Amino acid sequence: MFILGLTGGIGSGKSAASAFFRDAGITVVDADMVAREVVEPGEPAWSAIKERFGNDAINEDSTLNRAWLRQKVFSEPEERRWLEGQTHPRIRDRITEQLAAAKSPYAILESPLLFESGQCELVTSTLVVDVPEQLQVERASNRDDNDPEQIKRIIAAQLPRQERLQRADQVVDNSGSLDELYKQLSALHATYLAASSTTS
Repeated sequence: MFILGLTGGIGSGKSAASAFFRDAGITVVDADMVAREVVEPGEPAWSAIKERFGNDAINEDSTLNRAWLRQKVFSEPEERRWLEGQTHPRIRDRITEQLAAAKSPYAILESPLLFESGQCELVTSTLVVDVPEQLQVERASNRDDNDPEQIKRIIAAQLPRQERLQRADQVVDNSGSLDELYKQLSALHATYLAASSTTS
């Protein structure tokens, strides 16, 4: 099956792009969503996180204290590596299952860490949604009411923009309007449908 890997830095507009494909009837497996599933209360990764970080990492309702954990792992790279070691293999297994179950002409894996996590090995082709870094900071800060410095740290922890662009099979520029983004995606959708008919 033809599988497209969709990625982009924080605030680049991956969600807008994946919404376009979903509306076109394409199955989108969201790696972020899967990442949330594997750390739900009682899951093995949740238990490991609680054991390592204690109650600071857990909210009163037993869910992960994501804000605390994000702050912790982005300021301590060693802890980030440990956390990824707990979550990435479990995320990968679940993603593989969900992609295999897709019934649409092709499927999409939407992942902010497509290249960094090695999830690009699961896909046929890669599409990067790209905006200049300044716009990333602006959009991500406005969207979640996040501290711009925190956004910059997240950008620094992700693959450098230039490298992401070099590794992409296709790139769409999302520094304009939503209509302009959709126009680019519409042309690519036709290409992917054609590609999927030769790989199925």
